[in-house]
Amino acid sequence: MFKSKRTAERTSPRKKHILILVENLPVPFDRRVWQEATSLATRGYEVSVICPRTRGYTERYELLEGVHIYRHFLPLEADGVAGFILEYASGLVGQMTLALKAYRRSRIDAIQACNPPDLLFLVAAPFKLLGARFVFDHHDPFPELFQVKFPRLKRLYRATRLAEWLTFRMADRVISTSESLRRMTAERNGKTLDQITLVRSGPDLQRLQHPPPDPALREGFCHLALYIGIIGQQDGLDLLMQTVAHLVYRMGRTDTLFLVVGDGPRKSAIEALATELKIAPYLRFTGYLSGAPLFARLASADIGLCCDPKNAMNDTLSMNKVMEYMSFGLPVVQFDLTENRLLAGDAAVYAGDDNDPQTLAEAIAALLDDPPRRQTMGNLGRHRVDTDLAWSNQVAAYLGVYQALIGAP
Repeated sequence: MFKSKRTAERTSPRKKHILILVENLPVPFDRRVWQEATSLATRGYEVSVICPRTRGYTERYELLEGVHIYRHFLPLEADGVAGFILEYASGLVGQMTLALKAYRRSRIDAIQACNPPDLLFLVAAPFKLLGARFVFDHHDPFPELFQVKFPRLKRLYRATRLAEWLTFRMADRVISTSESLRRMTAERNGKTLDQITLVRSGPDLQRLQHPPPDPALREGFCHLALYIGIIGQQDGLDLLMQTVAHLVYRMGRTDTLFLVVGDGPRKSAIEALATELKIAPYLRFTGYLSGAPLFARLASADIGLCCDPKNAMNDTLSMNKVMEYMSFGLPVVQFDLTENRLLAGDAAVYAGDDNDPQTLAEAIAALLDDPPRRQTMGNLGRHRVDTDLAWSNQVAAYLGVYQALIGAP
């Protein structure tokens, strides 16, 4: 006799359900988290992601590429202690509410929390009591983030260290985006290195398009310099504005257009600074871009810029923008950050470690005036991505964490 459809559904094996929590960016805009989620779904796991609802990503629920996306309200982009408290409190409520909703749809086998902040273990804790395993995807050093933002608030730094320690203690496995971050946090949180898996945030080359350069994007300028990323307090856009001012008014370089692709809580302030420094004619702020508009600018630029200043946080970060520049064969100009030097090697020019806009300006000018060097550096960067950094070279380590923790889907 044939089984009824309902009987077959009851007796068919249940897919193992992985819930991913990310509080600071929406998906699919967050490239790393989206690559992780779709890789798990392709492997056969049931995957849900909870993230904030922001401009351009306003649907409360979507099913994309086999991934269930739940989005919660976030009141603002924080820029101050009170703002962070409001953002994190609202985020935790939204994350917990939607986690319960995802659990009602299908029992959760594992929860992955992506920081910042290091508070999402509070959302995962009740489900761990119900048998779910907890994976911490460690993107940024949370204590150092607040140390850079609020250097005088020592108690706040100690509180973030406690949150980090509690997260590590509760985690069954930890994934780290950089070797520097992996080693630093293992030592201070009582984990051995074999308990922390290095999974870099390399681009998925199969999703990248490489259109021909678009001369119109230069707007008549000889050179095009590109910055991609968040515009926040710790991202160095104020240094970039000073760098452009030095190039224009001290070095007489009016032949370069600077594209700033991104958004964040400091965008208005940075645009105001550009006006104050009288460099607005040499700058274009595009806001967030993805897909074909972003690829067109990457394909048309001469150099990629990483103006993140050297400090205790940035020194350990594996910058997505650096790998994106390299994947398009763009040479990179940046300050001498430890992890970024490991990433880029000879594909980048390092403008010292004292965060000096004049040194950064001189490095930019020298590279723009040397096309053969740009070509050589770009080729080195693309080879590095192809052979090591690309997501296709990282995904096996990521999937291996779940294979070991909860088994095959």
